[in-house]
Amino acid sequence: MSASSNSNPRPSVGGSAAGPRLTVVDIARMYADGERIAMLTAYDYPTAQILAEAGIPMLLVGDSLGQAMLGYESTVRVTMDEMIHHTKAVVRGAGRALVVGDMPFLSYSGPVEALDSAGRFLREAGAQAVKVEGGVRSARIVETLVKAGIPVMGHIGLTPQSINAIGKVRVQGKSRQGARALLGDALAIQEAGAFSIVLELVPEQLAAAITDRLRIPTIGIGAGAGCSGQVQVVTDLLGLGDFIPRHAKPYADLRGTILAAARAYAAEVADGTFPGPEQTVRMDDDVLGEVLGRSVLDRPIGDAGIPVGGIPLDRDL
Repeated sequence: MSASSNSNPRPSVGGSAAGPRLTVVDIARMYADGERIAMLTAYDYPTAQILAEAGIPMLLVGDSLGQAMLGYESTVRVTMDEMIHHTKAVVRGAGRALVVGDMPFLSYSGPVEALDSAGRFLREAGAQAVKVEGGVRSARIVETLVKAGIPVMGHIGLTPQSINAIGKVRVQGKSRQGARALLGDALAIQEAGAFSIVLELVPEQLAAAITDRLRIPTIGIGAGAGCSGQVQVVTDLLGLGDFIPRHAKPYADLRGTILAAARAYAAEVADGTFPGPEQTVRMDDDVLGEVLGRSVLDRPIGDAGIPVGGIPLDRDL
């Protein structure tokens, strides 16, 4: 089943909207109603607030945090503690949006470790679901988590945590063998109980075919418009980086805006025009005169010895 456009979109689910936080049941209802699902990554409290107010129903605290926020060369370097720290911040600002925590590299290598890691996302950080990379190879992990009551989002196609094995970022599933493998991965993750699947860097025809064959929504990134929804890295959306991937569309140029603002600030500090009267607080001049020993009562009397210019600031009062 594939999602189609809807002329009656849902009301905003943002932070100012009344009502409880969305759940995977709400996402399933959106999918069943044919609504296309928008998801964005978020890594901090103020951004989460804004995205929730905009009505984004799902926020992913992606391990893209490593490159987008922490300056790592890949997602492999991101730790569980770093993910928990940022997920806590996003949850506090997410309003009604459902928050998905991205399970970092080697945090789900076995069922026991996966349960512990996913449990931290829900219990400690307050997320409502987790995301797990891999298809057939991760199906057992997904099933274990789902049976424990932890909603799971799958992730197939390009799986960034496997970059050292893949070799480079490239489209997946272009060959007959690769395409069949991806279809098998999608079905395995669905049958394991995932509530949705991210398709990353997959040919649009294949992504649409996978979407048509599933009973759960697909969330595309570089996988064409035939998916049930889309996800983008928020720094790409806002134009914050110095590189925009082909599959991303910047809707703003915040890098240029921030750069211009910082340069203008530095110039005003250098020429002494900042801070100006609007940014400055003054006190009563008479009070200052009393503090500095320049009031009428502090004038020299006889041989009192108080300097006409006032009491030196380094003198004990």
